Amino acid sequence: MTPTPGTPPTGPGRPRRPGRRLGAAAVAALLLAAVPAGAAVSADAATPKSATGPQGQKLTVSATTGLDPAGAKIRVTGEGYGTTSGIYVALCKDNGANRVPSPCLGGADMSGGSKNSQWIVPKGDPYEGELALPFGPGGTFDVEIEIRSEGDGLDCADVPCSVVTRADHRASGDRTQDVRIPVTFAGREPGEPGGEGVDVPAGTVSYKPVAVFTSAGKPLDLLLHPDSKKLYVGADNIPDTADTDERGLYVLNPEDGKAETRITDAPGSTGALRASAAARISGPLPGDGVVYNYPLRGVGSAKAGDTAATGVWLAGSTITDIAPGTAPGTVLVAQGAKLSEIERATGTATRSLTLPGGTQFAADHARGAVWFSDFAAGKLHRVDLASFAVTASFDLPGTDSIAGFTEVDPASGAVWVGVNRSVLVFDATGKPVKTLVGKDLARDAAFDAAGGRAFVAWQDGGDLSDPANDNNGTLTVYDSTDFTPAAKDLPLPGNQTQLGAASLAVEPGGATVFVTSPAEGKVTRLTRQVSPLVTQAPADRSVRAGEEVALTARAEGTPEPSVRWQVSTDGSQTWRELDGATEPVLTFTAKSAQDGYRYRAEFRNDVGTTRTAPVTLTVTEATGGDTGGGNGGSGDTTTGGAATGGDGSTGGDSDGDGSDGGASTGASGSSGGSGSSAGSTGSTVGGGSVGGNTGAGTTSGGSLAATGITVISVTLLAAALLGGGLLIHRRARRRTSGLA
Repeated sequence: MTPTPGTPPTGPGRPRRPGRRLGAAAVAALLLAAVPAGAAVSADAATPKSATGPQGQKLTVSATTGLDPAGAKIRVTGEGYGTTSGIYVALCKDNGANRVPSPCLGGADMSGGSKNSQWIVPKGDPYEGELALPFGPGGTFDVEIEIRSEGDGLDCADVPCSVVTRADHRASGDRTQDVRIPVTFAGREPGEPGGEGVDVPAGTVSYKPVAVFTSAGKPLDLLLHPDSKKLYVGADNIPDTADTDERGLYVLNPEDGKAETRITDAPGSTGALRASAAARISGPLPGDGVVYNYPLRGVGSAKAGDTAATGVWLAGSTITDIAPGTAPGTVLVAQGAKLSEIERATGTATRSLTLPGGTQFAADHARGAVWFSDFAAGKLHRVDLASFAVTASFDLPGTDSIAGFTEVDPASGAVWVGVNRSVLVFDATGKPVKTLVGKDLARDAAFDAAGGRAFVAWQDGGDLSDPANDNNGTLTVYDSTDFTPAAKDLPLPGNQTQLGAASLAVEPGGATVFVTSPAEGKVTRLTRQVSPLVTQAPADRSVRAGEEVALTARAEGTPEPSVRWQVSTDGSQTWRELDGATEPVLTFTAKSAQDGYRYRAEFRNDVGTTRTAPVTLTVTEATGGDTGGGNGGSGDTTTGGAATGGDGSTGGDSDGDGSDGGASTGASGSSGGSGSSAGSTGSTVGGGSVGGNTGAGTTSGGSLAATGITVISVTLLAAALLGGGLLIHRRARRRTSGLA
């Protein structure tokens, strides 16, 4: 069915009239001829996936990989988009940054039922209602579109495809709304990810020291508050600075280490305030602040801005360990082998238990257990938190020397015990599962539950007469499930045990780690780095001379890697970089001389270099109707009519007259029918005749009375959207079926 050219859309809020030929989603799709690729894409390869636009817009697609080639519904949401201009949402061929993504999935849907694209406009826009959806508050939208891997001249098995947003046709030169998210279909990915690491294996994780904080005396313990994000450091005096009292609880800015607050005073045995060190941090208070132990038997709490801590002084012996209690306002404390639960407000013990021996423990509230280490006797005791009784005991082999730490992995309940130069790992039932051996003394462990990583700080013994000591410690990172190394070991120069044990704090997600060095009086801030890991690689291509080639490669890494495309003309013996080829998508027009050329992408960042596997370009000579294509039109690429003027290689007529039922778009020659007026003036949508030999040409004139916007023929819009692919596709199909 041929739509009526020049029919204007109805105003906002008008009801759909019977027999209307063009649906809102279809019009939105047809106007996407100028949708370009957009902003940087998130490195996270999992779905859903998000991308950020040039003005901070956030685009999110519900599913991006393994999509059903036959058809899939995806949810597309956005926020922070401009409220002064409309946008389109659609699946298009991704031609790279600053390149028009064309063709796009969709076409002239006569029933009005197309859901391949969406048009979003500001509230009150003339097209709001029947043709377009309005933005929500803050430039938000939430739509569903239907996509498939192939159709309307688009084949996402051969070319890279992305879900894109772009300012609508009324602001075609506005690039501020451009955002794109690549998608791939099941079994039809352009290339297998992976790549070859040149200097380090692809995807190698390491940690890099980026700052040293010396603003917190001699750091003994630290905690990164989960709510306020402040870094709390418990500190004592540094022996070399005896003229300055550096004891107390410090609140640091975790970015630059600046001390925002220092709490020096806490209640002593008489209740009077006195200067006190902060020995061990129990845990965070809601919102901000921490509970901590100050020598010898103090249990206090403080937060940023406080001038002194509140607290109580316990009876009995020195506190050797502390952890959150089972109820708000309580803490668990070890005073040697005695374990008690204490009310923080009064210091009253609500229950107590004396174990066979030991000094430190780890509480696992999720599983109702306390794991109490008796290093001298080589035993690990499990205490049930409900009954406050020992329910099991296990052997700690090799504990006849230096005690390290006892920590619980919150994700699995596994117990990690540092002993000498080893870490003994037990599962949540007490069964030994792994022994990790290091070259230094195991002093502390911390966990990133979300990332499944365990971090261990190892300190040098500090005795240079011992051949095993070199005055340098180590940070190691393990997968907390299979205990394999999850990052390169990082040396910690000067971090030794002579003046205290190192401690760790890990930011959720593991991107930042803090490690103390009491002997040096410093806290070191470390950030995660990842060498480039290829997430999409190009595949071998076979094309005809004169056809466009698009090779796509993408990689993730930290810092974000840059890309350079390289070419080899001698079968991979030598390679050279292509000038200006610094985008994920490499596009060029194939020439016969390039037959057999090999291409690869090289990704680089501060950690390493990774290359995709080389792919081969096969170029064959164009045959058949190449000369006829030249007669069919002038090939003005700005109007979108070049490809459809009559490329004989796809089965079109050599004279390009459109006699086989299509519309001759982009044709300006005398044999192109009588649509020359539209062909020469339709720079917005790619002109052409509308109706074969009858030559009922349509120009781009005719304004909408209410808006002054140019009326656009539905057929011409379809040609513009598809970049010629739809008409060529249909023409070739008709010839194959004998309908020419």
